[in-house]
Amino acid sequence: VLSSHDKSNVKGLFGKVGGHLEEYCAETLARMFAAYPQTKTYFPHFDLQPGSAQVKAHGKKVAGALAEAANHIDDIASALSKLSDLHQHKLRVDPVNFKLLAHCFLVVMAIHHPSLLTPEVHASLDKFLCAVGTVLTAKYR
Repeated sequence: VLSSHDKSNVKGLFGKVGGHLEEYCAETLARMFAAYPQTKTYFPHFDLQPGSAQVKAHGKKVAGALAEAANHIDDIASALSKLSDLHQHKLRVDPVNFKLLAHCFLVVMAIHHPSLLTPEVHASLDKFLCAVGTVLTAKYR
């Protein structure tokens, strides 16, 4: 459960990196594909090279979802309901992949903003990403 302090930390971080979120999410995807090659199976039609137009386009979608979740941090489930349906019913994404993506996002944030990602903010962001992952996998049950 995200505390009010966690919510404030997440919103503050997203406010500071907002202009780069799409870029960071594309980098996150590229990192995930490199570190966890099994995640590539969901993108057989993509050019999965870092910086490809398709990775950037999907990074933009991921950024949009994370921004939507952060903007509706008190009701992430409603904000991401359609996305949850899509990933469960149509795409059938293995739920573990959301954890892998979250881990890679934390790494990218640490690389680009080490001073912003204090232990406290890191913990809040991790809790937020877990909440997003939980919402995206809630309909799998």
